[in-house]
Amino acid sequence: MTTYSNITVAFSGFDGAILKKFRKHSLLVGGLLSILGLLGIILPGALSLVASTFLGWMMLTGGALSLYFAFLTKWRSAWSWVKAVLLTFTGTLILFNPLAGVLAVALLISLYLLMDAVSTFTLAQAIYPHKGWGWMAANGVLSLGLALIMVFALPATTVVLVGLYLGISLLLDGIALIMLGLAARHIEG
Repeated sequence: MTTYSNITVAFSGFDGAILKKFRKHSLLVGGLLSILGLLGIILPGALSLVASTFLGWMMLTGGALSLYFAFLTKWRSAWSWVKAVLLTFTGTLILFNPLAGVLAVALLISLYLLMDAVSTFTLAQAIYPHKGWGWMAANGVLSLGLALIMVFALPATTVVLVGLYLGISLLLDGIALIMLGLAARHIEG
């Protein structure tokens, strides 16, 4: 019988109930992220437009709520009104022309991939040398590489590139979570 002492040590801070939830949710979320990532790789243009439209709605909603709050509180600060108007205006522009918003999405994706790489490296370091750390480290290296390519290719970034990168990142995150969940399933809770 194979023992999984490394995994047991890595997850020693969790009680049995939390570990069972982690395994279940890690596999579920990892599977969903992998499916979304594959869809994004297959239909990168659609994913780019969805991301741009989502950003536009978030900004428009945030701007409208900020305007409402500034009006209700009768703030005299011009900056609270400027922020609210800029958010509303920018969100509206992106919604009316989602292709123009793809460049903003490209910058956000670059930032996301960079932050994803840092957080994944942190997780890999936290569980090193136990089983599953290598998947996290590989995910971090690939996310960092994608972020750097996106930043250096920004003038030439197309709708396809944004969707493709987002799809790849989602797929890698999903695979890493699945692998971590599979490694944790051998723990007796």
